[in-house]
Amino acid sequence: MFDTREKIALFIDGANLYATSKSLGFDVDYRKLLSAFQKRAYLLRAYYFTALIEDLEFSSIRPLIDWLDYNGYTVVTKPAKEFTDAQGRRKIKGSMDIELAIGAMEQCHVIDHFVLFSGDGNFTTLVEALQRRGRKVSVVSTLSTQPPMIADELRRQADHFIDLISLRSEIDRHPQGTPQPVKPAGESVAP
Repeated sequence: MFDTREKIALFIDGANLYATSKSLGFDVDYRKLLSAFQKRAYLLRAYYFTALIEDLEFSSIRPLIDWLDYNGYTVVTKPAKEFTDAQGRRKIKGSMDIELAIGAMEQCHVIDHFVLFSGDGNFTTLVEALQRRGRKVSVVSTLSTQPPMIADELRRQADHFIDLISLRSEIDRHPQGTPQPVKPAGESVAP
């Protein structure tokens, strides 16, 4: 699936990867994730896309974003939009689809193989566009949940589908059989 001579880039839809790994019952160790793909090919870039709620005094994702930024990832963020729906419920919207797609197209002339961490069917058109430019695209999500976390059309369009559960032994923050650290209230554990 991977050729050690090809230049690869990871494009991580942060919210989607988080939801997928949680549905599979594990936390991603982002240091291990980088290492796992550095072993497979020449990892040129690793991008992490997420929306942030800026008006909060403390955002639970901020420590992760800062850690990623200092440890080999290119982090792309934008403010999430907050609104009230017709039923008066507070909703937050923060899709990073356009930013991810533009980032991938901008890198299309230097990357041989794109690894997209998302099951969002909206990326099917992006995968097609990259393939028309002679690039390979692997999509990482899961079929192991009910319902599957990957859109069928995205899985079919990708050159390769990697079920996230198959990477668990390499990227799980707390591999099975190891005790999980207990964190004091109010502190976060480093990624």
